[in-house]
Amino acid sequence: MTTVKISLNSIDKVKSFVNEITKFDSDFDLVSGRYVIDAKSIMGIFSLDLSKPIDLNIHADNDLDSIMNVLAPYIVR
Repeated sequence: MTTVKISLNSIDKVKSFVNEITKFDSDFDLVSGRYVIDAKSIMGIFSLDLSKPIDLNIHADNDLDSIMNVLAPYIVR
């Protein structure tokens, strides 16, 4: 599992993020405090506090380079 911090601070960002990660077979979880949400669920994402960065857990054995390239615009350094 790989964890990165991402920012989804607008509706357009959330929509494009979900569209991008649904192309992968891997599982993605967003972790905010004690809440763990399926990152492919738009409704789930909107139940989180999106005003600050969120941890994204990536459960992928392969395709990690491709996934990280797609996630680049959302990652907070």
